[in-house]
Amino acid sequence: MKVVALGDSLTAGYGLPLADAFPTRLQAALKAKGIDASVANAGVSGDTASGAQERLDWSVPDGTDAVIVELGANDALRGLDPKLTEKALDAILTRLDQRHIPVLFAGMMAPPNMGADYAKAFNAIYPALAAKHPVIFYPFFLDGVAADPKLDQADGMHPNAAGVDVIVARIMPKVVELVGKARAARK
Repeated sequence: MKVVALGDSLTAGYGLPLADAFPTRLQAALKAKGIDASVANAGVSGDTASGAQERLDWSVPDGTDAVIVELGANDALRGLDPKLTEKALDAILTRLDQRHIPVLFAGMMAPPNMGADYAKAFNAIYPALAAKHPVIFYPFFLDGVAADPKLDQADGMHPNAAGVDVIVARIMPKVVELVGKARAARK
């Protein structure tokens, strides 16, 4: 089972040794559950949804069984128009569906300093796209980790190794569902 984790620094493992990055820790957790899957790290620090859209086809090579899409944090931090983020994510999900690759779509939330109007527009992107596309939806990638100083690096934005472990534990039921969907699609 070949899974690609397509994302930004939260996927790439910014500030962490490779062994503590989300894809590596997720692969180990899957193996511990008896699921033989490789999880490729297609995370690029600083990437936006539009940037990931541009690199989608080479980041998700032929033979990929499933994709975890985790994008949008940099769009929100930069205050990009939520319509641009939504358009790029919509294109990514459409392309993966055209390629018949099951997707686990991880949501993101705007930081509170962006203001209520921006947060309302940005945060609405993810459930709307999840309703439109045949994806497995995980509403907030940083659930249980965001703004917790014990689970974040000194920058307050990126998870530390313990934070990555919390993310992996919380998202695991959806990843198991994704693996099942990918197995069914191969038959």
